[in-house]
Amino acid sequence: MTILDIDAIREILPHRYPFLLVDRIIELEAERIVGIKNVTFNEPFFIGHFPNFPVMPGVLIVEAMAQTAGVLILREVPDRASRVVLLASVEYAKFRRPVRPGDQLRMELTILKRKASVIKGAGKAFVDGQLVAEAEVLCKLADKAENEPAA
Repeated sequence: MTILDIDAIREILPHRYPFLLVDRIIELEAERIVGIKNVTFNEPFFIGHFPNFPVMPGVLIVEAMAQTAGVLILREVPDRASRVVLLASVEYAKFRRPVRPGDQLRMELTILKRKASVIKGAGKAFVDGQLVAEAEVLCKLADKAENEPAA
């Protein structure tokens, strides 16, 4: 069951190819979200990341979890076109097994704490029901204008 398809996700997140790492949202609650990333051999990172044994880089798995959190955070922000969710920190990251081409990554994220514009979430990533990665992510909801480079 799809709650948000790729078109809806693109309206919420500013990310684009090759860094949009969430294909659909299948569960969405006030403090919890589940996103899906279909990992294909055509991903650009497989060219250089162990070409003879392609493995999805762990940092991209964490980024996919953070983007899933971004959907949860931004979906109800009324002026989201002028806002961005920035990844502020990653704690307790653990990688349990490789994610390979053909895998479907299921990212589950639960909000642990909200304080003003800072949100802490616990994320877990699964393939075929097996835990492949987990981390706590700290995200900051920021104004795009304040974070644009100076001219």
